[in-house]
Amino acid sequence: MSDTAVTIAGTGSYVPEKVLSNADLAQMVETSDEWIFTRTGIKERRIAAEGEFTSHLATKAAERALEQAGLAASEIELIIVATITPDTLTPATACYVQRNLGAAKAVAFDISAACSGFLYAMKMAKRLIEADAFKNALIIGAEKLSAFVNWEDRSTCVLFGDGAGAAVLRAAQPGEGRILATEMGTDGNQTHLLNIPGGGSACPITIDNANDHLATLAMLGKEVFKHAVTRMKEAAEKVIERSGLQPEDIACVIPHQANLRIIDAIADRLAVPNERVFVNLDKYGNTSAAAVAIALDEANRTGAFKRGDNIVLVVFGAGLTWAAAAVQW
Repeated sequence: MSDTAVTIAGTGSYVPEKVLSNADLAQMVETSDEWIFTRTGIKERRIAAEGEFTSHLATKAAERALEQAGLAASEIELIIVATITPDTLTPATACYVQRNLGAAKAVAFDISAACSGFLYAMKMAKRLIEADAFKNALIIGAEKLSAFVNWEDRSTCVLFGDGAGAAVLRAAQPGEGRILATEMGTDGNQTHLLNIPGGGSACPITIDNANDHLATLAMLGKEVFKHAVTRMKEAAEKVIERSGLQPEDIACVIPHQANLRIIDAIADRLAVPNERVFVNLDKYGNTSAAAVAIALDEANRTGAFKRGDNIVLVVFGAGLTWAAAAVQW
């Protein structure tokens, strides 16, 4: 293992201007603000404009992260975009972001790990920097989930939104914070619990099935909830232990923003007070790979933690996938 420590040098996020409230959704499907909020904790979500793609959201978040890190796009060596809603199946959305930024020397590729994607990208980038393969990396979680939602299904359309978050990683200088530990896992036996069944090689969209909503998100909510709480707790506990931390050492927990009941359950199981758990779910809904990245940036910029504080990020998504990271800021 390299002695190189890796720090998060800057964060950024972007959400579209259009707000879709619970009241707006009540005009579209049989639901209400009370029904949605009491079950999820969501009040509203952001929806990308027509002609605004995942790559556009990702680019804007990336620009803000680069600005905070004091790094020019021309200096970036690696770009990883975590997304399940790419602009195109090929080329990768990261290639469009590289072009948009003018990051000509960066190697760019996508990863698909659903809501866990940003922390998957963090672990990959950290290891590559430690191995001296790259001096720095730009990792981005970005989603335009509104393009993959069945707006006639009230059980799913109320949950999701659009947005992007980004972070710049590089080798740490003396006195800077660092990523202390990372963890990730997968259980492919549970692929049926949360998926987009159509649109891939197994089920191409044709004229015969175009109206069957196969290229939209489908979910078995109760089963997802059960697995999410268990796996997120296990992953968070592992990075906390590896970092030599105790619950009282953690200034801020930033969980995946999917459901307030899941977030509360995680806080309880980790013995961390709710006031030290960052939540912005009410404003944005579930933005999949973007959710923890947006939350990290907002927590960073609003002073939810300070230099030297220990924070824990923990996520769970389709696959099933899960991941966690402990970070000294």
